[in-house]
Amino acid sequence: MAIRLIAIDIDGTLLDSRWELPEANRAAVLEAVRHGIEVALVTGRRFDFAMPIAEQIPCEMTLIVNNGAIIKSKDGTTHLRHLLPLNVARQVLDATVEFRAGAVVVFDRPREGQVVMEFMDWEDPGRRSYFQRNLDFLAQVAPLEDCLTEDPIQVMFSGPVDRMREVAAVLRGMEIAGQFELALTEYESRNFGLVDVLHTGCTKGAGLAEWARVRGYRREEIMAIGDNLNDREMLEYAGVPVVMANSVPELKQNGWHVTLTNDQGGVAAAIQKYALPSAG
Repeated sequence: MAIRLIAIDIDGTLLDSRWELPEANRAAVLEAVRHGIEVALVTGRRFDFAMPIAEQIPCEMTLIVNNGAIIKSKDGTTHLRHLLPLNVARQVLDATVEFRAGAVVVFDRPREGQVVMEFMDWEDPGRRSYFQRNLDFLAQVAPLEDCLTEDPIQVMFSGPVDRMREVAAVLRGMEIAGQFELALTEYESRNFGLVDVLHTGCTKGAGLAEWARVRGYRREEIMAIGDNLNDREMLEYAGVPVVMANSVPELKQNGWHVTLTNDQGGVAAAIQKYALPSAG
C-alpha cells in the first residue's frame, strides 16, 4: 500500500550528530512532498524549538510537538492540543523537589514565558547552548510552583541518564501516576536524558494516530522513523516503522526496518527505500 504520511523524529533522526540537517535528508523530504506524501515532524521539542528545523525544508509540513501534546501547521495554526491539568503539574513538582535543578514547566504561550525554570546554570555547557538559542522564550520563577497560573503543556526534567531514571521512578510511584503520561528520552553516549510529564495518554504515537484520523490516513499508509524511547509508540502505530542504526538498543528488538545512522543520511535512505513510488 502506498505511503501517504511520513512521520519523522528530529533529534538523532532527521538531524545528524552535530544537530545539523543533512542535505540528503532535506532533498528526500522535498521529493516525498513532490510525490504527494505528507510529512510530519514528530518531536519532543516544543513548536518554536522545532520551527528552525522545519524552516530549512521549504514545503508545507505538520509539526506534532511536545511528544504528541500539540499539533500545529508550519504557519502556527493549532489543530490539536492536550494540556496537563494544573493540579497534576503542581503535585508532580511537589513530589520532585530534589530534582528541581533540572526541572522546567512548558506553556503554550506566544513567546515570553513559554519555558519557566527555577534555576538557570549558565556554567553548564550543555544547558548554556540551549539557553542561548531559546533566551526569548525563557523565564525564571522561584519557587517554580508559583508559575502555575494556567494549565501547562508539560513538566520536563533533564540531566544525567541515571538521574533521569531516578526521577522517572519517583513519578511512576506517585498515587496520581495514572493521571499523567511519561515520555523518556536517553542519549547514553553523552549521558543526557529527558523525562516529560504530559497529559494522560499523550505520546508521539497517540498524536500521530489523532492526526491520521483527521487526515483520513490508514495505519498501513504511514511510515515512521525514530531513534529513541519516546518514539516507540509512533513506531508501533505506523504500518511501516523504521529505526535508525544509531537507535537505542530497545527499538532494535522488535523486528522493525533498520536504516542507516543519522550521520549517514538514514532518513533519506528510508524515504527512498520505503516511501517513494519506486520503493520496493
